[in-house]
Amino acid sequence: MLIYRGLSRISRISKKTSFGRRWLPSHPLLSGASHSAAAAAADSSVKDSGNISLSKTREAYSWSLPALHGIRHQIHHQSSSVIEEQLDPFSLVADELSILAKRLRSMVVAEVPKLASAAEYFFKMGVEGKRFRPTVLLLMATALNVRVPEPLHDGVEDALATELRTRQQCIAEITEMIHVASLLHDDVLDDADTRRGIGSLNFVMGNKLAVLAGDFLLSRACVALASLKNTEVVTLLATVVEHLVTGETMQMTTSSDQRCSMDYYMQKTYYKTASLISNSCKAIALLAGQTAEVAILAFDYGKNLGLAYQLIDDVLDFTGTSASLGKGSLSDIRHGIITAPILFAMEEFPQLRTVVEQGFEDSSNVDIALEYLGKSRGIQKTRELAVKHANLAAAAIDSLPENNDEDVTKSRRALLDLTHRVITRNK
Repeated sequence: MLIYRGLSRISRISKKTSFGRRWLPSHPLLSGASHSAAAAAADSSVKDSGNISLSKTREAYSWSLPALHGIRHQIHHQSSSVIEEQLDPFSLVADELSILAKRLRSMVVAEVPKLASAAEYFFKMGVEGKRFRPTVLLLMATALNVRVPEPLHDGVEDALATELRTRQQCIAEITEMIHVASLLHDDVLDDADTRRGIGSLNFVMGNKLAVLAGDFLLSRACVALASLKNTEVVTLLATVVEHLVTGETMQMTTSSDQRCSMDYYMQKTYYKTASLISNSCKAIALLAGQTAEVAILAFDYGKNLGLAYQLIDDVLDFTGTSASLGKGSLSDIRHGIITAPILFAMEEFPQLRTVVEQGFEDSSNVDIALEYLGKSRGIQKTRELAVKHANLAAAAIDSLPENNDEDVTKSRRALLDLTHRVITRNK
């Protein structure tokens, strides 16, 4: 009920302002049995190829969920004045993102030419990716705007504000370096050959150089982190690296029961995906001198947004195409990685577990799993669970202390917009 009261308050606020729009009302699909299944899986996360089968599965799930269509309908049929004021989260921080991109390219320069080429591989213009995490963090920095508590000369206040923003930008840079390092290492472990629509670094330059490039990025992130001279923030980001390793190890060394456990899957997903953005959001709040309560809200937003993002990634692995994803589709199941759609399908068809336990080295097992998935509500339930986490992220933003500053309001609405974009994206 707390979530729904919070979302209702956002709705009321949206009528008073024209700085954006509010969506993600209580999801109509999250009711009855479906709500119970999604809620159980969400609650568990609160702890810190045959052509015929594939085409059938994609055909079955190429549609949008009725409820998601309803959200789009709500958005695009607001008053004309609100439509004119719609915000693009990425455009709000576009100038800063450009500065960050240039700074990142300079930060990953190495003395050894081969290492330099490898380290900057995914920081070059055109292959930087969506820059989703830096966008979230820069918006969070503005959403948690802190005024200097005592009256100071304008010049002093401006200098303090500039210094704070620079330090928060540094968190965004560190987060992006850790993220890219994890991608480089993951591609080696998964023997991937594409990433962001181009050849993966391990495919182009070999596994050894890809691993070293990832290590180099982590070392540069550590240097930048130390420059902040904030032990609590250092601890947070160091924990993120520990979580990345823990999550990857959990994925590689699962028992049969663990592979088929939604609790285990959600904990692993938090470690591998959501820990980075949640702890980085918290670091943004701590640098701003926010209270522990506000820092927890920032953390909760990042955690639930990250979980929603990964759940939709899991859906797209079955419903997307290699061209739209920038990497091979069905990559998870072909590597024997069991994700939420299959776990939900297994609840409806327990016999699918036998196929999962046999593994997917045999492509015929992939076909069988896809057939069961096509007959199940696995894709739909995964989307519903993603929507639930998106709503939790939105509720965290609504719970932030009230602030009538225009830039703060815009940034908070942009963070809400991202919760919608995450669950409706197709790549």
